[in-house]
Amino acid sequence: MSQWYYAEGNRQQQGPLPAETLVERYRAGAITLDTLVWRDGLAQWQPLAELAEELGLEAAEPPPADPHTPPPLPPFSVATRPEIPATPSSPRRGLSGCAIAAIIAGLALVVLLASIATLVAILLPKYQAHVLRSRVTTSLATMAPLKAQVADFDRREGRCPINGDPGFDSAERYARDPLGAIRVGRFDDGHCGLEAVLQSPGHPELDGKTIWLQRDPQSGAWQCSSEIADALLPPDCRG
Repeated sequence: MSQWYYAEGNRQQQGPLPAETLVERYRAGAITLDTLVWRDGLAQWQPLAELAEELGLEAAEPPPADPHTPPPLPPFSVATRPEIPATPSSPRRGLSGCAIAAIIAGLALVVLLASIATLVAILLPKYQAHVLRSRVTTSLATMAPLKAQVADFDRREGRCPINGDPGFDSAERYARDPLGAIRVGRFDDGHCGLEAVLQSPGHPELDGKTIWLQRDPQSGAWQCSSEIADALLPPDCRG
């Protein structure tokens, strides 16, 4: 059932109240056909007379005039006439509990997504660097067993071994992710050693880059160097 409002003296809003109470107040003389009324669904306030049929007032008699009622006062002069107030606006309704909860949930989601984006921006580069360092470490671990073979061959034969010598496969036979090949031979400075070419599609920091392991014939120590950025190499292979 619709709830009604009326403007008392066209100034002060009263309500909500059911239609029956509105009719009773009309019959009691508390309001007149000129009184502004409003209910949910109306675009604006309207005189009661405009809605008389809806309220069943067509058959209702207006209250009898009181013979003892004094005549109306003369109108105010122009200098003292009060300002006519604006038509009362529709009753305001605040946000429902569900709407407030939805707004809070939306704000929380925005904050959560922003936090996740920040974490991804911080952690993703670190994770990618970790993956690249792991692939370099795997390559050096694959080359490690050949170091002893190179040193032993040099001592036994008095020269650096090359791919295809007894105990050494072709360069491509050593290929295993992330290595594309390992070449065995002599460097320009006369040191024996290994040259490994990495094959790592999708990782331009590594793909096609080279790692060198050289053996000092005097001390027998191995020296590591590479084209790869130092940040991705173990400490003993940098520089």
